[in-house]
Amino acid sequence: MAPRLQLEKAAWRWAETVRPEEVSQEHIETAYRIWLEPCIRGVCRRNCKGNPNCLVGIGEHIWLGEIDENSFHNIDDPNCERRKKNSFVGLTNLGATCYVNTFLQVWFLNLELRQALYLCPSTCSDRATEDGAHEEKDYEPQTICEHLQYLFALLQNSNRRYIDPSGFVKALGLDTGQQQDAQEFSKLFMSLLEDTLSKQKNPDVRNIVQQQFSGEYAYVTVCNQCGRESKLLSKFYELELNIQGHKQLTDCISEFLKEEKLEGDNRYFCENCQSKQNATRKIRLLSLPCTLNLQLMRFVFDRQTGHKKKLNTYIGFSEILDMEPYVEHKGGSYVYELSAVLIHRGVSAYSGHYIAHVKDPQSGEWYKFNDEDIEKMEGKKLQLGIEEDLEPSKSQTRKPKCGKGTHCSRNAYMLVYRLQNQEKPSTVVQVPAFLQELVDRDNSKFEEWCVEMAEMRKQSVDKGKAKHEEVKELYQRLPAGAEPYEFVSLEWLQKWLDESTPTKPIDNHACLCSHDKLHPDKISIMKRISEYAADVFYSRYGGGPRLTVKALCKECVVERCRMLRLKNQLNEDYKTVNNLLKVTVKGDDGFWVGKSSLRSWRQLALEQLDEQDGEADQSNGRMNGNTFSKDDSKEERKEEEEELNFNEDILCPHGELCISENERRLVSKEAWSKLQQYFPKAPEFPSHRECCSQCKILEREGEENEALHKMIANEQKTSLPNLFQDKNRPCLSNWPESNGGAKRQKISHQNYIAFQKQVIRRSMRHRKVRGEKALLVSANQTLKELKIQIMHAFSVAPFDQNLSIDGKILSDDCATLGTLGVIPESVILLKADEPIADYAAMDDVMQVCMPEEGFKGTGLLGH
Repeated sequence: MAPRLQLEKAAWRWAETVRPEEVSQEHIETAYRIWLEPCIRGVCRRNCKGNPNCLVGIGEHIWLGEIDENSFHNIDDPNCERRKKNSFVGLTNLGATCYVNTFLQVWFLNLELRQALYLCPSTCSDRATEDGAHEEKDYEPQTICEHLQYLFALLQNSNRRYIDPSGFVKALGLDTGQQQDAQEFSKLFMSLLEDTLSKQKNPDVRNIVQQQFSGEYAYVTVCNQCGRESKLLSKFYELELNIQGHKQLTDCISEFLKEEKLEGDNRYFCENCQSKQNATRKIRLLSLPCTLNLQLMRFVFDRQTGHKKKLNTYIGFSEILDMEPYVEHKGGSYVYELSAVLIHRGVSAYSGHYIAHVKDPQSGEWYKFNDEDIEKMEGKKLQLGIEEDLEPSKSQTRKPKCGKGTHCSRNAYMLVYRLQNQEKPSTVVQVPAFLQELVDRDNSKFEEWCVEMAEMRKQSVDKGKAKHEEVKELYQRLPAGAEPYEFVSLEWLQKWLDESTPTKPIDNHACLCSHDKLHPDKISIMKRISEYAADVFYSRYGGGPRLTVKALCKECVVERCRMLRLKNQLNEDYKTVNNLLKVTVKGDDGFWVGKSSLRSWRQLALEQLDEQDGEADQSNGRMNGNTFSKDDSKEERKEEEEELNFNEDILCPHGELCISENERRLVSKEAWSKLQQYFPKAPEFPSHRECCSQCKILEREGEENEALHKMIANEQKTSLPNLFQDKNRPCLSNWPESNGGAKRQKISHQNYIAFQKQVIRRSMRHRKVRGEKALLVSANQTLKELKIQIMHAFSVAPFDQNLSIDGKILSDDCATLGTLGVIPESVILLKADEPIADYAAMDDVMQVCMPEEGFKGTGLLGH
């Protein structure tokens, strides 16, 4: 494959010996590279863009030979979205709702809770009219309880691999983009559910939350003086266990129940003694629930920073937990079995991801619930090892070794235990008929979607097969050879062979010259194909204009020929002028030429030729199908006017010959004649031409003024006459030293303007530093939307972002950037929360986090 530059030279080599008026059809076809040999497939590995006859490597390889039907479409098999047999259903993460999904799966697998919710009557029972007839309108969940019912029914009987919890989340009023405290969500929702169900008549429904999750303990204070006990009874739905400084769950429970001494300023006022006395205080467990929720307090409040931190320390726990040593009344059944482990993956309290490991109460098998994805653990065993390795901590603490039936985790934040002797349900919980109707309706929609997707896949396969046959037929007929031919853009041919995009009509407008023919410079992006293939293409896809042999533009080729000859002549004239400049000019036969112009005349002449060539392409304001902006043209013309043309560097401000001979040189009449051929409008100054008379006067006055200054300085006079107040004389500060100086002053003033503009632009442009990125935003955009942009740019979650501008912290997520003072070219400082290895390291780390709103304004606090 010949290099493109060599092809360019070869296509126009004939122009060195052929005059423009002698250009023939053969020359034109040579310029359009018709003579190049087509490339052979297998020999040429990639497309030769400089060869219009090369049809190799344009995307044909994917169509030649046998093709797998799956390559004809990008539609996934809809059956991949179908629920597998004997598997659970996942939940879609709506943005940052993974913490909701984990608890929903845990509560769903509490069969007693699910059964009680199914027994809860809904508004559908009130749809009957007075005459006993039912309304035609389908039932839709309205209350939070109804949404939870429907969600559980879908999790139980849906045909989908995962379902959308939007209805439930919307009913609660949760912000799907804001990750919240999972433990707080659990407490608030259980409280809301208990309050909602307390109005039910059925005791199995009304008391389900207390029966399953409620226990009781007492705060017991004992006076050391009289021994009087004071008890304060309290219900609990979970035990909040401090993990700081502990390695085992049992140690955390012991600390929760340990005795506290009340002494000194913290003494207890004894009602019996009627005075403050030393005392002891402790918690006594009076009763435990069927489902024991143990909250591991990983997210703690740091007083120094005023925000939460996560304790990424390992805590060991066993699958069997005997709570008898910790309860006040012995002799009962207090052996619990681990049923769920809720995991927070991440090192920050304000970001991360929540998943849940839950045991199926019927089969005893462990499953990992990760939003849409559900994985069954092998061997009916809980496996946490993979989760612990995902987020390496800064600390070098090794994971403790765990014995059989025990586990340890630095990410577990809640452990759920169930009483071991509790009877396992013998039958599957049945979904009520009114809920099953909703599930069936959703399953019908899903099946319709599967059929639709399967049909789309089939149609794509059919189109692909037809396209395959079309390509195999036409690709063999594409080469033109000696038969009639046409030109088609390479880009369109590549899109025709691209299976991922539909083929659009042919558009050759971008390759046209000002004469509405094929531009010679565009031949590198065109391909010459047979007339037969072109007829098929235009009949099937349409478009145009068609570029036959008549589309080869003779006008453009002739003009290019003329320009090439002029450039060749320029090279010869350059040598001639250089030789003439070596000859000393005598007498008055010479001409004055600026030294700067002499140094750059060849480049100026070449630019003029290029401009003429460009103007031919830009006639009628169009080139290659593109319209030029009037404003751009004006700006270009203005810049061109500010540049000095040939021999204008020896013009004085009055348009005459400058008086400084250092800036000009005398050349011979022959040399000037050659230069004038390229610059006919250049200022002409024969050697006998006098310099500018006005500049001479200014120079003489400048010399007189300088002499006056010297005289004043020598005499050390303290006052001056009113010489400089004469309105008819120019100001001293504006007087030039010489006429040549005046010209230099003009040029330097232009340079100063340009430099001043450059300095202004540079000062307004912010110099980027390492790690900095530019983001395109609008004044109406909210801070929250900006944080999402930053998340994609820097991989920092919105909750870990602490933004400030000019020292001012940006904290209002709902405020627009305009109101926050963010203007174009603003530099916003991003500080991201760093991982904390353990609680001991917290004092050394300062993190600035967004103020915590919690669940304010949601349905969780509405009760």
